[in-house]
Amino acid sequence: MQLQDILFSQGFGTRRVCAGLIQQGFVQIYDQNMPPALVECAQAATEFVAEGLRFRVQGVDWPYQEKAYLMLNKPTATECSQKPSTYPSIYTLLPSPLRLRPQKGAVQGVQAVGRLDQDTTGLLLLTDDGKFIHRMSSPRHHVPKVYEVTTKHQLDDRQVKKLLEGVVLDDDPKPVRAAACEAVDSHHLRLTLTEGKYHQVKRMVAAVSNRVEGLHRSQIGGLRLPDDLSPGQWRWLNESDLASISG
Repeated sequence: MQLQDILFSQGFGTRRVCAGLIQQGFVQIYDQNMPPALVECAQAATEFVAEGLRFRVQGVDWPYQEKAYLMLNKPTATECSQKPSTYPSIYTLLPSPLRLRPQKGAVQGVQAVGRLDQDTTGLLLLTDDGKFIHRMSSPRHHVPKVYEVTTKHQLDDRQVKKLLEGVVLDDDPKPVRAAACEAVDSHHLRLTLTEGKYHQVKRMVAAVSNRVEGLHRSQIGGLRLPDDLSPGQWRWLNESDLASISG
């Protein structure tokens, strides 16, 4: 694949912009035979094997990724929307190439796999793989998601029992059950859900006469939010991460 096409596929701009970056000397390629040696390349049409390629663009290192899979530690007061109404968008936390990765249709860049409310923090997945988004979002696959809930009122065994047995939400006569639920302490509830409804955790907790004061998603499938990933930071998912999500 030509180098300009590789950069285009990774979101560094139009092919003309990518060619300009290369011709101006802003792109170096890591020598796969002698890492970490960098090879200068000023010809946009130079051919490379894309898979496994690592390169540096304007001083920043990038690995070639046919599809992008990311985790983000979503901070509070951010919206999972490209066009936020009140708070900054989570997409402003990502570097430009991830926001500009070309896709078929009008949508560009990686997209959030589901949404978290503006005041909810924690593990959020992003990708430009439509099949992955569908698989993770479909209720048929029952991917468990673990939430750490801070409650306003003290928890008791009755509330935990009702959440496990099922509570009725106002828009659905069918009871909604937690896949797992435990009171970690007097005001800390760990709740596992395998479906996603609008404001589901908040409404379930309200249905047992309590109130959510803080909400944090700590795990999706077998993937836990790393302790060293600070709010607002992101990282690539590796093959082990992806396998742990799908179980």
